[in-house]
Amino acid sequence: MLVVKRNNHRNVHPKIYQSQHHLIVTLFLVALPFLFILSFAWLTEVILGKLFWDFLISFWRLFWAYLIAVALAWVWAVAFYRGRRAAVALPIFDVLQSFPTFAVMPLAVYFLGTSNFTIIFFLVISVVWPIFFSIISSLKLIKRDWQEAVEISRLAGWNYFKKFLWPVTVPGLITGSIIGLGEGWEALVATEIIVKAPQGLGNFFQSQAQNTTVTALGVLGFLLLIFSINKLLWLPLLEWSHRHMED
Repeated sequence: MLVVKRNNHRNVHPKIYQSQHHLIVTLFLVALPFLFILSFAWLTEVILGKLFWDFLISFWRLFWAYLIAVALAWVWAVAFYRGRRAAVALPIFDVLQSFPTFAVMPLAVYFLGTSNFTIIFFLVISVVWPIFFSIISSLKLIKRDWQEAVEISRLAGWNYFKKFLWPVTVPGLITGSIIGLGEGWEALVATEIIVKAPQGLGNFFQSQAQNTTVTALGVLGFLLLIFSINKLLWLPLLEWSHRHMED
């Protein structure tokens, strides 16, 4: 009887990391870019403290932009994924996501100035669309029998959100986050350079523009960092979300 209870508990709360080996390998992949950065700073005589500070500033900007984008994308997706509202709103959102994002930058700088707010605003409009349309895709895959089960169970309010709406949107949210943050990192550096932010990765790459070796190694370390974040966080979360839906 105890064994049965454990199995049931395991199904209700699926683990993100399936084994200790999986976790160790993932942590190694996370440590790899930081080891690379340490070696990079030593070989190129870049000031390590300033490099890490620039990274933290850029990460802080992208982090807040991501939170805002997730909140907007989730609310919009739930509000407009079906019915007459979807027929009107989705074509408009589709046009907006196709609009070249960098075309908005001169207007953003003119009205908002060269501040952190401008950078975060620009990052939000870069990250929000992949998340929004990915959540929309998850909602459109809701099966009819799931809807009927919700109606029979009379789920409403917080229980409806917790037991139905949130679980069915999580896979789309995670998939969209992987794509959106990939675009966000790229937009982040470009935006910081355009806005001429005094701190951040954009400032670092701009200051090293004449040194091709430092720039190339910096881009490589940047890519390793993004790859490791995906391996540590997003891909395990994506697998977990699919198992959670099956349970």
